[in-house]
Amino acid sequence: MNNHLFHGQLVRLVAANSETDAEVMARWSRNSEYHRLLDSDAFIPRSVKQTKEGIAEWMEHERHDGFGFMIRTLADDRPIGFIGMGGINWNNGDGFIGIGIGEPECWGKGYGTDAMRTLLRFAFDELNLHRVSLSVYTYNPRAIRSYEKAGFKIEGRARQVVNRDGQRADEVFMGVLREEWERNA
Repeated sequence: MNNHLFHGQLVRLVAANSETDAEVMARWSRNSEYHRLLDSDAFIPRSVKQTKEGIAEWMEHERHDGFGFMIRTLADDRPIGFIGMGGINWNNGDGFIGIGIGEPECWGKGYGTDAMRTLLRFAFDELNLHRVSLSVYTYNPRAIRSYEKAGFKIEGRARQVVNRDGQRADEVFMGVLREEWERNA
């Protein structure tokens, strides 16, 4: 039993702070590779002011269908990314996860997998959800492997849904059920 609900083995999840996290998140937004791994929207860098406003809206509005966190390393308490769950359907016990590791030197080091496992523990043990899902693009195989390590299974795909540099890529839909997570937790 982990006495620290929001602590994993490498990271901890904390509330974002618009005053202290905006500068680092704005820096991440200027990295086109990060943005393209994260989203299918057009790449548009954000200013520190825009990022502050976005964080404040993300964290300060009372929402009953989602939760958002910054990912900080346990070793040096450095912000390296974000993770959140939204669109929670309480009647059916279902939620949708999004994650982004903004520090490129932290990619492929297990931080995202650890953050995902930590949020899944919160989703299943604390929120009593039955199922959690996400989507990812086929040009991000590192993320797909990470999600599989955290217990997600591929459930389907939308073919050629995104266009990046003249190349079409599929969107892969993944999910994990509570009983699957419990077997591997």
